[in-house]
Formats: sequence, C-alpha cells, structure tokens
Amino acid sequence: MLLLDVQSLVTEFPGESAAAGLHAVNNVSFSLDRGKVLGLVGESGSGKSVTGFSIMGLVDRPGRVTSGRIIFDGTDLRTLSPEAMRRLRGRRIAMVFQDPMMTLNPVLTIATQMIESITAHESVGKGEARRRARDALGQVGIPSPEERLNAYPHEFSGGMRQRVAIAIALLHKPDLIIADEPTTALDVTIQAQIISEFQQLAENHNTAVIWITHDLAIVSRLADEIAVMYAGRLVETGPVADILADPRHPYTAGLIGSVPSQNSRGTRLQQIPGVTPSLDRLPSGCAFRTRCSRVRPDCANLAPPKTSEAARTFLCFHPLYRKVRV
Repeated sequence: MLLLDVQSLVTEFPGESAAAGLHAVNNVSFSLDRGKVLGLVGESGSGKSVTGFSIMGLVDRPGRVTSGRIIFDGTDLRTLSPEAMRRLRGRRIAMVFQDPMMTLNPVLTIATQMIESITAHESVGKGEARRRARDALGQVGIPSPEERLNAYPHEFSGGMRQRVAIAIALLHKPDLIIADEPTTALDVTIQAQIISEFQQLAENHNTAVIWITHDLAIVSRLADEIAVMYAGRLVETGPVADILADPRHPYTAGLIGSVPSQNSRGTRLQQIPGVTPSLDRLPSGCAFRTRCSRVRPDCANLAPPKTSEAARTFLCFHPLYRKVRV
C-alpha cells in the first residue's frame, strides 16, 4: 500500500544573483510503499540529504522547497501548518541524522530527551516512558541501558551517540523513517544489528524506510528499491537486484564498479573520473557528461529524457545494455 509519493520536488538555494537559484533537488519523483525500503544513493553533494530534509520540512532558510508535492498517507505535507508538521515528526515520520549532535541536546540527560520524545506524542506515565526508553537503548546495542539513561551525550562516543539517535527514531515505531547515513560511525557488528532492527520494523510493523547512503553493500542487503542521485536529479530508479546486476546509467555502473568487492585481486580499483560539479557550475545538457565514458556530442545540447523500462527509469541518451557482475 502506497505511503509516500514525492512528485516533481524542487528545493532551491539562492545563487550569486537574486535571479539565480541553485536546485539542490531538481524535479525529483519517487514513491514508497508501506513496509518497503528505498536506498537513496550517490556521492556527497548529490542532494540525498536535502531530499530527506525537504520531506521532513526541515530545509533551513534561505533554502526552500519551491515546487512539487509530498503526499504522505494521502496528505500533501507542503500544505500542513508548522504545528501540524511538528505533530507528525517523531511520531509518524522520524529522521536519523548523519550527525547525532543534531538530534541530541548536550545539556540534557539521555533519559530526559527520550522521555520527552515519548510524552510529547503519547499520554503515558513517566515510568512507562522510561521503560520504553531503556528497552530502545538495549535494542540498538547500548550496554547497561538503565545506567546510561542518566548520562549526558558528551559521555558517549560518536558511535554510541548515533545509536541513541537511532533509538529515539525507533521509539514510536513510525510509519516512515528517513535514515541519513545512520551506520557510518558504527562498527560492523553494531551496523549489522541496526540493519536487522530496521528490517524487522519494515517486516513486523510495516514501517517504510528511506536509507540515504553511499554504501551499495548495505543497500544490496537492506533495500527493495534503489534511487541513484546525481547533481540533484534521480538518474536511475528501480528494483535493487535489477539495477545492481544490470545498470542502465553510466553513473550507476561507475558506483557499482568502484566497490572494492567488484574488482579482481591485484587490479587497480575502478574510479569515476573527476568530482561532482558544483550546483552553480553544472555542465549544459547532461550533468554527468564531463565524467562519462559514453559521452556523445548530443549529451551537451539537451538534458536527457526520462526513459521507463519495466519497473525502472533512467535519464541517459546512451544507456548501458550489458551485464555488470555484482
């Protein structure tokens, strides 16, 4: 059942001149069913996090969502008042930020912050709220959770703070969780535990997840669908198994090829040449053309059209039609 439908979303930041606007999210559309996981992947600066902030209504000024619709469970989030959005955040839509200190207040204990997160949305006693907070800490692998409830954020390591932030997001078992690189600072054992928790949420509570990452290994294990983002646009979307096995867009193929496991021992690691262009210096036509091995003269003239092929879409004049080993 459809939970989230993002239609032609545009998020803009001011450019050097008053008339110029930089599109960090440029005409992005995707949908997500209940209980499904979408892997939103791409290099740093591609617009992944801004997409998550746009859905949550957390784009800071002077940035703003200028057009598009964000339909969540039948309601366009862009039409809601700030108060109505606050009632949704944390309870029905939660976000795990890449930097846990964006979530945690340094002058309040973990118990205070987690209990307030519960009582802000539910009429429960303090004792019950504390029990739920303790159990949530245990779920994400924090030892002695009852004792650690009384600690302050600065008493935790960076990885432990991230686990606390994840625990807060899981408190209400929300309908949608947007996870922005949530396991980057965690060791592989805890990373596997967190991924398992998200999988169980999706399976047992029909929670939908947008997992923002550059780690294709995690996406291959966790996600049902994948959306590849470059320079503010989605350049390829579709079932994760299909795209990782046989990508159409050269950028997607480049990301897959740059994963160490894709290369034979003793061979040089594959790389995508160059870097993601700045939003105020995007090439004409296809934004990826200056880094693309399949570039042709027509790539400089027009932006590539969206092509639909079975369950996938991609933006490319000269797509790949060959198998790539995974």
